[in-house]
Amino acid sequence: MSSANLQVGTDPLAAVRIPEFRNFIFGRFTFIVGLRMMGTLVGWWIYELTNAPFAIGLVGLSEVIPAVSLALYAGHVIDLSEKRKLLLRGILLYFTCAAFLLILSTKFTAHHLTAFRIAIGVYFAVFCTGVIRAFAGPTFNVLVAAIVPRNHLQNATTWNQGTWLSASVTGHAMGGLLIASIGNTGTLITITSLLFISFLVMFQLKPKPPLNIAGEKKTWESVKEGLRFVLRTKEVLGALSLDLFAVLFGGAVAMVPVYAKDILNVGPQGFGLLNAASDIGSICIVILLTIAPLKRNQGRTLLFAVAGFGTCIIIFGISKIFWLSFAALLVSGMLDGISVVVRGTILQLKTPDNMRGRVMSVNSMFINSSNELGQFESGVAAKLLGVIPSVVFGGCMTLLVVAITSIKAPSLRKLNY
Repeated sequence: MSSANLQVGTDPLAAVRIPEFRNFIFGRFTFIVGLRMMGTLVGWWIYELTNAPFAIGLVGLSEVIPAVSLALYAGHVIDLSEKRKLLLRGILLYFTCAAFLLILSTKFTAHHLTAFRIAIGVYFAVFCTGVIRAFAGPTFNVLVAAIVPRNHLQNATTWNQGTWLSASVTGHAMGGLLIASIGNTGTLITITSLLFISFLVMFQLKPKPPLNIAGEKKTWESVKEGLRFVLRTKEVLGALSLDLFAVLFGGAVAMVPVYAKDILNVGPQGFGLLNAASDIGSICIVILLTIAPLKRNQGRTLLFAVAGFGTCIIIFGISKIFWLSFAALLVSGMLDGISVVVRGTILQLKTPDNMRGRVMSVNSMFINSSNELGQFESGVAAKLLGVIPSVVFGGCMTLLVVAITSIKAPSLRKLNY
């Protein structure tokens, strides 16, 4: 191996030395901070309006229905579109939804509308963000490979995940603190400002024209091609399936507003910290993996990490002590961070350039939407079983999923890249 290639493989700053990639991750950081603050606020706001844990689950369902329904079509559109323009449109539409929520949060609206009607308006805005996310979410991941050379993709993927996770930490923590200090309206003013800044930064990216996808195939043929690739690439399918079911049953974070307000009694500030705990753990492990990436046995490590994640969810479910709950979510985030990096690296390295939009959209269906499905599942389980038993049940189901995956997918257990 030449010295130049050795430097590419070992330099933890390889990707961020590219100016356009630096702009990209700064713009994405600002964007995700705003979205995470919005998610934190919506969960707290809906619980305030309804005082019902099941209503929190409906927030996830409102977003996941359009996100999943449109995901495959969105992948086809992304592959045929100029990526920069598509992303800028998505950010502007998110800005519009945030502005609508801002209007709903004002004293004028509270004076003229009942809490029920305001909650309906919030659900409508969340539904719209699900439509937008079907297109904007995968576009972010497609742009990584369009900006960074292939020999830097593993490093860029780790930086991209680190940016997302650190923005989640900041957004969750700031969301709780801002709700407590300046209220819902002030928080939404901050969110709209962050989204506008993200738009200005992303506007500086160079145009990213579409690649040829075999002579403008019909939409359904194009969609099926992306699905076939995922189903035939066993490493990709195994990693996505594992995360789908683990997150689906391990979505304890959906019940954090209930734990913060009624079980741990820590208010908005504690709510923000609990919401950020798992992301803090994730960003710590991503920093470590940026400096010292996994060299072998990535599949086995992934299985152990998800099993540990399920164990942490059980501990969180039964804990009545704030710092123990925080620690359980922190460690769960560290283990989830390992899963995120392994899965993201597999996707970037295995996917052909002209299929990235479709494959990333399938990834969005499996992974991103599983958070909202998990939120809904948590709401239903909390209504049927009670809050604490539902969280413990979710952790136990995560352990069962790992055991089944380990037996049924030996190729994932033996995965190395």
